[in-house]
Amino acid sequence: MSAGTDTILPVEHVGTVIVGAGFAGLGMGIRLARRGERSFVILERAEQVGGTWRDNRYPGVACDIPAQLYSYSFRPSAEWSASFAPGAEIQQYLRTAAAEEGLAAHLRFGTELQDAAWDADAARWRLLTSGGRLTADVLVLACGRLTEPRIPDVPGLADFRGDVFHSARWRDDVPLAERRVAVVGSGASAVQLVPHVAAVADHLVVLQRSAPYLVPRGTRPVSAAERALLRRDPEEAPRRRADQFWRLEEGFASRTGDATGRAAAREVALGHLRAQVADPSLRTRLTPEYEIGCKRVLLSDDYYPALQSPSVTLVPSAIAAVDATAVTAADGSRHEVDVIVLATGFRAAHQPYARFVRGIDGVSLAEHWRDGMTSFASTTVAGFPNLFVLDGPNGGLGHNSAVFMIETQIEYVLAALAHRAAVGSPVLSLRPDAEAAYTAALDSSAAATVWTTGGCTSWYLEPGNGRLTLLWPDFAHTFRDRFGDFDPEPYEAARSPWPAPVAVR
Repeated sequence: MSAGTDTILPVEHVGTVIVGAGFAGLGMGIRLARRGERSFVILERAEQVGGTWRDNRYPGVACDIPAQLYSYSFRPSAEWSASFAPGAEIQQYLRTAAAEEGLAAHLRFGTELQDAAWDADAARWRLLTSGGRLTADVLVLACGRLTEPRIPDVPGLADFRGDVFHSARWRDDVPLAERRVAVVGSGASAVQLVPHVAAVADHLVVLQRSAPYLVPRGTRPVSAAERALLRRDPEEAPRRRADQFWRLEEGFASRTGDATGRAAAREVALGHLRAQVADPSLRTRLTPEYEIGCKRVLLSDDYYPALQSPSVTLVPSAIAAVDATAVTAADGSRHEVDVIVLATGFRAAHQPYARFVRGIDGVSLAEHWRDGMTSFASTTVAGFPNLFVLDGPNGGLGHNSAVFMIETQIEYVLAALAHRAAVGSPVLSLRPDAEAAYTAALDSSAAATVWTTGGCTSWYLEPGNGRLTLLWPDFAHTFRDRFGDFDPEPYEAARSPWPAPVAVR
């Protein structure tokens, strides 16, 4: 190009843009590819697939859902080493799935979505990415919810002279052996990593804002004979998956007004605590002060034993301040440390993409969700045509596998796209009244669950008003019963420059 010459590069157009290459994004891509679709891309800001399981590499990271259930139903694996899969194996499972399903040509690594605007005149999405501009007929946000680490706003944190990092940004280059370490938090990540840190650190301080409920994990190795059976018999994995699914479904009773189910679940957890912690003082500090299920119920066989090590101090208090060499808890105790590990969770309720995804009249998702995330079928949003959100508003579960919900949403999206093609309409736009009715129904259902009545503050809730915005407040199978297929009734007739839809007879 000669100096002073402006060149306008053509804007690439694809049928579907998927944002994110974790379970949801890869699952969507695999299903499109298996249908013979070729015009789609998967944008991933990192350099490899995996999402949560790529980012979380802390020692002890593993899934708390049985492996056969926490995997694609359409890609069962016989290679899991344990009944609950280690994080690295899940990451490898996703890498293998992407490779074997032919997604390499569709994946664009190191490519971050920076802006997305609905163009009503052209009936398509206009996208700006770190790799250039795109237009798309359909936009699928599969960004996940555990993507943006929550860094607590603690006075003095920037002044600490040692090493500070979040559990989701684990630093392999920071030695922990023979050093004094503080782990801030007592949620899922902390419960998994604390035993491993305790085994190597000179001293470990665990700052516990609120005690979690723990139940036995019971991880067992998968034998060579079992793996051989899974390879030989194609029906064995689905049988195990179904058995695991329905056993976990029974656990939903403890999240509702079923007092008997809740009491039974509570006794399992408190019995586990009594069995593993003999010291009554420590046991009191580890006894939750809210109802079971209000926060995520955790699985562990080694967390309680680790806390009883002479080299571990449990501080039943939140972090309050940091200075150059120490952390100070809200109870006033000060602890000299060399490393601070922030196991403080994620900003799940407010997704970063919401700021720059703009629908009809330029309204952003962040503006639309100013009072908390809303949707219809936990997948589509009024005012955002041809947009689908996977694992988004009320799309998670507190008692069963997220992959089950993601697969249900993928089926819904595929059926919606098939309907769109069948009627010859380029635009699929949710009616606002359908979203409002769905939201009201979910709020009503949530009012009877432990997530809103259990006396805790959890990441499942919208911080501003306490609405349950991240979980589906019912059995998992009821979500599939309602949304395993697509009903066009909640959607408006197309409004676009294209010809009117052709009636299907």
